[in-house]
Amino acid sequence: MDWLSRLVIATALGATSWAAIAQPAPDAEAVAAQQEKARLADTDTLLALTNDGAILYSQDTVKLSGYQYCSQAVALAEAGEFRQSVRAASKALHLANATRDPNLLAMANRDLAIVYSYSGQLDKAEEFAREALRHPAREPKLVVGPVHKVIGDVQTRRGDYAGAVLSYDTALANSSPRYAPLVTASLVNALIESGDAGRARQLLGGMPPPKDAPLAAQLDRTRARLLLAEKKPAEARDLYRQLTTRQVGTDSGYYQLWAWDGVARSELALGQKQAAAEAVGRALGGVDAVRAKFRSEEFKMGLFSDLQSVFERAVGLYSDVGDARQAFEVSERSRSRALLDAVRGRAKVSEEAAATVDLATLQRTLQSDERVVQYHALPDRLQVWVVSPTDIQTHSIAVKREELTELVEGFRNSVVRGRRTAIGNGDKLGAALLGPLKLQPGQRLVIVPHGPLHYLPFQALRQDGKYLIETNPVSVAPSMSIAVQLAQRSPRLDASITAFGNPRIEDKYDLPGAETEVKEIAQLFPRKNVYMGAAATKTQFREAASRSPLMHVAAHAEADQVDPLYSRILLANEGGRQNFLEAHEIIGMPMQGSALVTLSACESGLGKIADGDEVLGFTRSFLSAGASSLISSLWPVSDDATAVLMGTLYTELSKGRDIQRAMQSGQLAVLKNPKLSHPFFWAPFNLIGNWRLTVGN
Repeated sequence: MDWLSRLVIATALGATSWAAIAQPAPDAEAVAAQQEKARLADTDTLLALTNDGAILYSQDTVKLSGYQYCSQAVALAEAGEFRQSVRAASKALHLANATRDPNLLAMANRDLAIVYSYSGQLDKAEEFAREALRHPAREPKLVVGPVHKVIGDVQTRRGDYAGAVLSYDTALANSSPRYAPLVTASLVNALIESGDAGRARQLLGGMPPPKDAPLAAQLDRTRARLLLAEKKPAEARDLYRQLTTRQVGTDSGYYQLWAWDGVARSELALGQKQAAAEAVGRALGGVDAVRAKFRSEEFKMGLFSDLQSVFERAVGLYSDVGDARQAFEVSERSRSRALLDAVRGRAKVSEEAAATVDLATLQRTLQSDERVVQYHALPDRLQVWVVSPTDIQTHSIAVKREELTELVEGFRNSVVRGRRTAIGNGDKLGAALLGPLKLQPGQRLVIVPHGPLHYLPFQALRQDGKYLIETNPVSVAPSMSIAVQLAQRSPRLDASITAFGNPRIEDKYDLPGAETEVKEIAQLFPRKNVYMGAAATKTQFREAASRSPLMHVAAHAEADQVDPLYSRILLANEGGRQNFLEAHEIIGMPMQGSALVTLSACESGLGKIADGDEVLGFTRSFLSAGASSLISSLWPVSDDATAVLMGTLYTELSKGRDIQRAMQSGQLAVLKNPKLSHPFFWAPFNLIGNWRLTVGN
């Protein structure tokens, strides 16, 4: 059995045989779903984190006490360093078990609950919160109140406002005087959402003004929100306008941005769409000057605000008033901002990676046969723009974001599990997502997905009985701005490849098929550097990154759902220790000399979807580091299919064909093989970035 097939079985079907992929049993879907849920549940479990903590603790040169690690975990969570916070709390967990200290166990689980809540991993947050309550705490108010608040925060973000109110009430009854105002503020916001404006008004009226300026500003936002909930939009607008001039130290611009957004929402409630559009424009006018950082005070007060909601409001409003250009450009700006918010100064992002281009610049860049298809998933609809060199067309598809997520998951699952229903599902999604756009066969498509659409293999959508890849070359871009900048380079590469295959870690990570894949691909190029097994190290990758036009990596990859900057590629051990290449390290590498990076790795294209933007992790890391194009996978595939696809792709590249058409040829070569015609085999790889890249001799 080949290496990627084993990964498919391990990650998607558990003990189900390979034959079940080709001819799934009637209950395979339910079994696969159950096993997939169990696999995900194994990630960052109490046992796994305790074991991780033991390893991390043993590696610390200066060893702290368990309570010092708890303090470290809290400070890191407050700074937005989520994975590092988890690691600190894991060390505390290890020490709590080693010393049999129930109080430390309670504290460590409390801290894990907080950081998972901050990072949006709601199931994990609730799991660790309830675990914390199982252990007796020396000072219960340091655990019980914060833990019930985390549970209330989780319920709020799930939309269970009634449950959140009960949890916040419990938290309030078990909070210290210092912590109680934060719980009260969260309770007020939950009451507003639940429709109990009367009790919210009562509690709000009894709250003393916070001494901390950011918390005071958040409380004033809550007062304005309450006015909207009480159906007093004119009064809410007046209060929000007062807040637009509020000075809150170095972060004044941030709070003024939210005040203008509140003006927009108030104007919408008054039925004034044009005035709302102008107000949201004022909000976004200052967004570039606002520092990208994690603001824990919002979570402490139960607001959970996200700048992407402002961009969403702007996209919807500009579309409603018929301004397609503004709507499109705001959609572009949202992607750039989401990258900055994800990085938050923790890695250096180049000006080029964070820049945006306007519609006119994009149109000047496009050739006559090229079309950009850009999507933006709003809560109540899917907005789409089709851009040609001379025109922009806008379409609104009546599908809610939650419904879209379910449709994509259903289609993706049917493809990954090899089900025959994938064909019919592809017809339905193709009709919904492509049908209204009136795309012409032969047009070169650059698709800019959004939200759940990043998990969708567009090449496997169908129209008129054909897959999209059969009628159109297809590539993907995380944002059109970065794709345009990459395409304008239009490099003709030197025919030289650097390849890494089957990095040596330990037996369970061996990928024997990767060695064959790398050797066969390397033979297609006159100049090659191949690193196998123990030689496929992080040190060697760093050295090659700045001078290798083509890089091919056949290795394990893992997406970090807590913090995408810690997604990692597993490379060979060095100095007797495992060595990972993490996404934040890639961003800082000088990869302007690497025009194409291919990650033939397990689910290398996946990661955490930032609200309103792309999947963050390897994709943006490599492109931000300077690579022009990236090929990555949405799911693991068989060696046979990979060999045909990659072999055809690189053969076509070596003949001078551009990479978008070479990718199309590779996918069609697999599709035309009757044994490999299911999209499971040929559709997983996406071409991302510069679709015009070519290779010289």
